[in-house]
Amino acid sequence: NDEKVQSHFNNRMWICVSDPFDEIKISKAIIEGLKKETLASNELQTLLQSNELQTLLQFIHESIEGKKFLLVLDDVWNEEYTKWEPLKLALQNGAVGSRILVTTRKKDVAMMMGASADTVNLKELSDENCRQLFYHIALVDREISEYRTFEVIGQEIVKKCKGLPLVAKTLGGLMRYKKTRKEWQDVLNSKIWELEVVEKQVFQPLLLSYYDLAPAIKRCLLYCVIFPKDYNIIKDKLIELWMSQNYLNSVGNKEKEAVGEMYFDNLVMRSFFQEFEKDELGNIMGCKMHDVVHDFLQFLTKNECLVLEAEGGNNKRIMEFDGYKKVRHLTLMFAPEGPLIPSSLCNCKNLRTLATFDSKITNFGRELISQVKCLRTLNLSSNSIKEVPNEVGELAHLRYLDLSWNYGLIKLPDTVCNLINLQTLRLIRCKALERLPEGMGKLINLQHLYVSSCRDLKLPKGIARLTSLRTLDEVCIHGNDDVDNNKEALFELSDLRNMDQLRGSFRIQFLKDLKDARQAEKAHLVNKNCLVSLTLGFFNDGQPKCIQEETLNALQPPPNLESLFICIYSGTTLRPHWMTSLNKLRSLTLCYCPFVEFVPPLGRLESLEVLEIVYWWSLKKVGVEFLGIDGTIETQTSSSPLILFPSLKRLEFTDMFQWEEWEGMTGWSEEEDSHKTITIMPCLSSLQISNCHWLETLPNFLRNTPLKELVIGYSPTLAKGCRKGRGEWPKISHIPNIKVHNEFVQKDGVYQIDYDETPSAASTSSSGNVY
Repeated sequence: NDEKVQSHFNNRMWICVSDPFDEIKISKAIIEGLKKETLASNELQTLLQSNELQTLLQFIHESIEGKKFLLVLDDVWNEEYTKWEPLKLALQNGAVGSRILVTTRKKDVAMMMGASADTVNLKELSDENCRQLFYHIALVDREISEYRTFEVIGQEIVKKCKGLPLVAKTLGGLMRYKKTRKEWQDVLNSKIWELEVVEKQVFQPLLLSYYDLAPAIKRCLLYCVIFPKDYNIIKDKLIELWMSQNYLNSVGNKEKEAVGEMYFDNLVMRSFFQEFEKDELGNIMGCKMHDVVHDFLQFLTKNECLVLEAEGGNNKRIMEFDGYKKVRHLTLMFAPEGPLIPSSLCNCKNLRTLATFDSKITNFGRELISQVKCLRTLNLSSNSIKEVPNEVGELAHLRYLDLSWNYGLIKLPDTVCNLINLQTLRLIRCKALERLPEGMGKLINLQHLYVSSCRDLKLPKGIARLTSLRTLDEVCIHGNDDVDNNKEALFELSDLRNMDQLRGSFRIQFLKDLKDARQAEKAHLVNKNCLVSLTLGFFNDGQPKCIQEETLNALQPPPNLESLFICIYSGTTLRPHWMTSLNKLRSLTLCYCPFVEFVPPLGRLESLEVLEIVYWWSLKKVGVEFLGIDGTIETQTSSSPLILFPSLKRLEFTDMFQWEEWEGMTGWSEEEDSHKTITIMPCLSSLQISNCHWLETLPNFLRNTPLKELVIGYSPTLAKGCRKGRGEWPKISHIPNIKVHNEFVQKDGVYQIDYDETPSAASTSSSGNVY
């Protein structure tokens, strides 16, 4: 209804589509919006009584011809293109400049309509706007003295809105008729989501999104209530929890993990999750859930899912709670130091999930275990547990056990090997853990084993029997000298040979060098085609080592690998025979290679998007071999175009303390570019160079890249040449954002400042890096 909008369009129509989708109803609503200029009332009524879709669409098609219209299709749910196509064709007869605006809660709708590039994702209101909206409704027509009386309490109430306008409006309407300070204080102190007005007005719209989900996905969503509010939910962990409750069934050829991924993506597309944590390639690793969504799900699950705070006097709540038999999933918060929960909770005989957060539990015993024999999921991570009781082996239905971040945990009892239904065992960062039971090979259903950051942990040989294992996040190789002939044999690198079901991320950490590199070859990494990410961490004692070069060469990754991280490498060359054949590789990090003098030829890696080279102390020159070619540009005689680093988006060099020269291609000049058949880094958007003290110049080819950001951290020699009018400026002047020593030389294409020749100490971070 804005004046500019009214003057711009001949017709404006607002149609509430909602669900179920009705093409005839929508068509008639559009005709209603056109009626003033098209038909007499009797003709209109005759047309609107028709249920012939083609008749209605034909009228729309003829009526909008040559007219500029604005059509708002509000609250769209249907994503079937075949149902939308007839309406879309009818609407293509309008004048140039016509617009169709769609509101929806489903990204699938935007994709179906071909509007992915024109999508506006609404965010929460800012704190200030949320306050203004609340006060606009709650304090309207109040005297100034009243306004001041309620303003402070109102600010606290607004915090509960978490930026959602619907909640701000609902609470504003609730407070509008409350006249005393005590009434406002009572609302603030109440369990605000139990107020009937909030349930009806806030939860009702969420029900539409919830009911649109498939039954299996609804069940998975409801389970998320077990997490505390504002908790960072790890995607892989959530999928494993769904598996432990048997919520995921194979669909066609998809395995359960793939089905879980599909369900997670569905919930993301429908905005049940937010604040995504992503890896360097943009893959979602974790997320959070808005407080309102969490309360809504708690409202739906009622007594089946229960979150109890066991801090101080709140223990009384536990004693008085009478719904034990209905509880299936129990989360305990702030449990104090001591044994796991009071014995009164042992009446939860039907418990399927028991999880603790922000707790300091030191042990759990026989009495508890005897009462929760139906338990599927037990999460006791981040506590102070030093010992697991033998009775844990009696939990015959247990499928998920998480003991991560219990720093004092020394060992697991042999009875853990009786948990034949166990699917997931998490022991991340149990720093004191040295051994796992010898009988681990009995856990035939174990699919996910997490032992990262357990540096002293020696895996038993029996792990090699778990050939169906899908996740083994880390293997530490201690060396043959550590095998004690008087005890059990330990897991060796060659024991990986039959574990070809491994997928996701995998790390091999060498705590000692191999004596024989053939051990690495026997691991058969190349056959593990489901691995996505691989980290190879080597042993360094300050001496260059040929054995590490042989080991790296023998550790050939699978061809489908997307991410590779090599660190603490003591070889003098880094050119394994397989490096240039990783055509699916998207991210490569080469960190702490102190004795390597030449970078590997990486320019032909067609999928590489992110490249980081860090801590190469012996490298002095990055030459033409880096691009994956030999010789000068004149030697490239092929008539077919050659693209080097065709997909590279981000390039970073850090802590290259002897690096002096970055050579591009000899014979390259701006005038000749149009005649050449070589393109270098056509997708590069970000270049960062930090702590490279002696580097003087940048390669000429950078001027032809679409760089959007250049960051030069404490690299004073290079910084001098990057001033406007200096030698490097013609190569970088096209870059819209250039930051040198924590100050912008150019931002959004505008030259901004002149900086000192030598950066001050104040411009550096504590690590020496400058950003």
